[in-house]
Amino acid sequence: MSNYPMLNLFWTMLVFFMWVLWLFLLFRILGDIFRSQDMGGFAKAMWILFVILLPFLGVLVYVIVRGHSMGQRDVEQAQKQEQALRAYVRDAAATDQQNAGGGSSVDELARLAELRDKGALSEEEFQQAKTKLLAA
Repeated sequence: MSNYPMLNLFWTMLVFFMWVLWLFLLFRILGDIFRSQDMGGFAKAMWILFVILLPFLGVLVYVIVRGHSMGQRDVEQAQKQEQALRAYVRDAAATDQQNAGGGSSVDELARLAELRDKGALSEEEFQQAKTKLLAA
């Protein structure tokens, strides 16, 4: 290690990390080629061959030519995933409410308090219903 200068160490690290970043970009581009809906099979095959046979030039040209649409596809996919997550959460919440007997305990307590305030329930009936609800 004594005959390997610090500047060479930094240069080696820079080259290594740039190589890793280039690999990430290469795999991201390959994924984008397969995900793209606006290209036919022949165009996808040509892009893949171009990116694999001339890797640095292929990646550079792909980013220049299709970089903007690549970003749009990422945004669309993120929106679809967010919609799917929201739908899943809505379904899970609806399932939880059905399993709890139609409503949450907070909603039931609010309904009981409203009935007590209107005079439909006495204080004793309210306390019994509240104890029963909180015990469940």
